[in-house]
Order: sequence, then structure tokens, then C-alpha cells
Amino acid sequence: MIGVQDLRKGTTFIDDDGNLYKVLEYQHVKQGRGNAVIKTKLRNVKTGATIEKNFQSGGRVQDVRLDHHTVQYLYNDGEHYTFMDTETYDQPVISKEMLGEAVSFLKENIVAELLTYEGQPIEVELPTTVDLQVTETAPGYKGDTASGGGKPATLETGVVVTVPFFVNVGDTVRVDTRDGSYVTRV
Repeated sequence: MIGVQDLRKGTTFIDDDGNLYKVLEYQHVKQGRGNAVIKTKLRNVKTGATIEKNFQSGGRVQDVRLDHHTVQYLYNDGEHYTFMDTETYDQPVISKEMLGEAVSFLKENIVAELLTYEGQPIEVELPTTVDLQVTETAPGYKGDTASGGGKPATLETGVVVTVPFFVNVGDTVRVDTRDGSYVTRV
């Protein structure tokens, strides 16, 4: 059991009803004399539904131990994504809904961390950055780099990222998977 004041973004726990939740946002609000409320935004790991829930300070929830497995992304069939455990060679299949935003950065053979609870896949944690090739963008013109602006570029996975004007089709760029921002040209 952990106190609700110890909840942080990314923490996974079981509530009183037996539902498994992951904390998306956390805010500690002090109200007047002594009473504090912990406001959270939670995602139900099983259903994918997002809810907002408030806890009274001093409350407790059941913490969860998640198992980490190093996996390699193999392929997808449109709705389901297949990975391979690099140690056991098992091939867990994860739905597109469960992956969420991570789908935009998945490229064949990328290595990631698969989190499981009681043998069930819960989430895939991608590396902080991935290198992707630019497939479509407007051409850069001489003098464009001085303005410090950017232009949209479509990458090989289909995600659109704002890149500097000097980036051209065929270039490989490094993208931050946490917020989808351009980092550097590789």
C-alpha cells in the first residue's frame, strides 16, 4: 500500500474497486486549514478509458509491481502490433489502442520496454528518441535558415513533425518520442 500523496505521473496502482490505473496527471491542492486534496487524471489500463479522480490526503491505494521485458518491434496488421521478447523469443501482440501515441514512432526492429502485469501486456515504453527518414516536405530555399522557423515534414511512419527549413526529403532526423518534437538531423 502507498499513500496517495506518493502518487506521481507514470505510477500504476489498483483502486478499491480492483481496477488497474496509471497516473497521467497529478496535482496536490491544499484547501484552507489542513485538508489537502490530490487531484489526478487516470487511465484505466484494461479499458483505456481516462477519468479524473480526487483523493483525500492520507488515503492509500494498492501499488503494483510491473515486470519489464526488452522487446523488439516486428510488424503490424493494421490493428495489432507484434513484438518479440529478446530473451524468451515470445511474441506478444498489443492492440493499437493500448499503444496510443507510440504507434506514430514504431519502426521495424526498434527495441523497447514492454511492461506486463500478471503476464498481461500493459504498456510499451519507447526509447526517448528515434531516428526516422523524411518522406515528404517542402523544399528549402537559400536564406530560409536565418528566420529560425520551421516547416512540416512527414516521416516514414506517417507522423508529421515540424523541422527546420534546411531538412530535405531523404534526410534522417531524430525525434523525441515523449512530445513528438524534432531534435536534430542525423
